[in-house]
Amino acid sequence: MYQDKTLTCRDCGADFDFTVSEQEFYAEKGFTNEPGRCPQCRAARKQSSNRGFGSRGDRPPREMHPAICASCGAETEVPFKPSGDRPVYCFDCFSKNRG
Repeated sequence: MYQDKTLTCRDCGADFDFTVSEQEFYAEKGFTNEPGRCPQCRAARKQSSNRGFGSRGDRPPREMHPAICASCGAETEVPFKPSGDRPVYCFDCFSKNRG
């Protein structure tokens, strides 16, 4: 059903093999696209995204805004600018009410 394929890496331009076992793995996981990067570029990309800000890559940290929790009255910071028309909760109160 499957045959080894030679693909070209979109990052470095090198040819790499997309083996039968890799194709079977992709099909088993439900992946519909073939890999666009060679194993070396995939590993390098994965490694670079695990540094710095975690899975957010090289993006800067979010801008935080001060707020007062509508439930407990504690001072907190949220990653959005509160507009005043909806309640804002601290992390603990938000987690409790989330359920």
